[in-house]
Amino acid sequence: MMRKRWVLRKIQEIKIFFKMQKLKYFTLNFGPQHPAAHGVLRLILSMQGEVIKKADPHIGLLHRGTEKLLEYKTYLQGISYFARLDYVSTMSQEHVYCLIVETLLDLEINKKASYIRILFLELTRILNHLLAITTHALDVGAMTPFLWMFEEREKIMEFYERVSGARMHTTFFRFGGISNDVDLNLLNDIKKFIKNFLFRLDDLETLLINSRLWKERLVNIGFVSKKNALFYSFSGPLLRASGVNWDLRKLLLYENYKNFDFRIPVGFFGDCYDRFLIRLEEMRESCNIVEQSLIFLEIDGFILNDNFLVNLEDYKIQSPPKNLIKNSMENLISHFKLYSEGFTLEEEEIYVCVEAPKGEFGVFLESDSTNKPWRCKIRAPGFFHLQGLNFMSYNHLLADVVTIIGTQDIVFGEIDR
Repeated sequence: MMRKRWVLRKIQEIKIFFKMQKLKYFTLNFGPQHPAAHGVLRLILSMQGEVIKKADPHIGLLHRGTEKLLEYKTYLQGISYFARLDYVSTMSQEHVYCLIVETLLDLEINKKASYIRILFLELTRILNHLLAITTHALDVGAMTPFLWMFEEREKIMEFYERVSGARMHTTFFRFGGISNDVDLNLLNDIKKFIKNFLFRLDDLETLLINSRLWKERLVNIGFVSKKNALFYSFSGPLLRASGVNWDLRKLLLYENYKNFDFRIPVGFFGDCYDRFLIRLEEMRESCNIVEQSLIFLEIDGFILNDNFLVNLEDYKIQSPPKNLIKNSMENLISHFKLYSEGFTLEEEEIYVCVEAPKGEFGVFLESDSTNKPWRCKIRAPGFFHLQGLNFMSYNHLLADVVTIIGTQDIVFGEIDR
């Protein structure tokens, strides 16, 4: 009896001792040089063995002060800075800045120029999602999708080059329309590309969806509930994968998206596998929109007018065509003043957002009756997605962090702005 009491007392003492001890987790640095960090991301991981208990993202290593630099540049010079934020989908970034200035100027866009904008916006969405899925597959261990689909990305970047002269930082979108005309040969080549690309997309789907290893690495990993997706201000594929039917192309109807018939893919479970499927279906819908825009352009006439503004005599916002500069001193002066001084906007505050490939990309701009913004605040979707990494990776294994980062599709140009 005495021995039993002694044993029970010792057990109680041991329990009290362990309760008083603070459990210390093992700390591990992930990145910023890690190839699966998708940029200069540094993660401080607190781990209990192989299990993650806390993920603390450290950002700022790429910080370039874009928002501050925009305050010292004219509105026209600011377009090229936006192209460098999400350098995977440059035209979508340029589009927001053009929309916000056009709204302040109350500019009406030529319908044909708007259709060409939509055409290249959806090609940009395909360009972005191809990189997101293939690099994610490469991180997980599948190399073939990367090799297949980068050939398709190369074709889209060739379209970029043919229309603007640049493969990445195009500055193709301009206030009041676009910078260059689009010829018939390019549009015919885009039509051929879309037709063949749908077959390549089927090959990609067959390769990954039927892979047992791909499903084991993605299914039930990085689960995000509808409540958490809304609470953390997720948008784009991450929000739709959690079951929220939200797409700014349908809600805000900017440009001429109201004339297009397309559906919004919505997921159910909110895990990494659902986010992969959403991006896959979005590429198919983008192909559908591209085909429709080509039909609209064919009906209205492929070639645009010399000027993309409604007021053909207004060259204060957009550069006059070269043939008009040669024959008119007034146009030459307008061209010179546009690129040296720019134009002024009345004092006003405005927020404009679009459905970029990664989610809601928005800009809050405050003008002060000068030729430069007084304040320009950028709302980047990747910044909000990254803040959810802690709860998304909680109680997952170390290898799952790579999978979760891949489906977040983060680019540090827009996060470390």
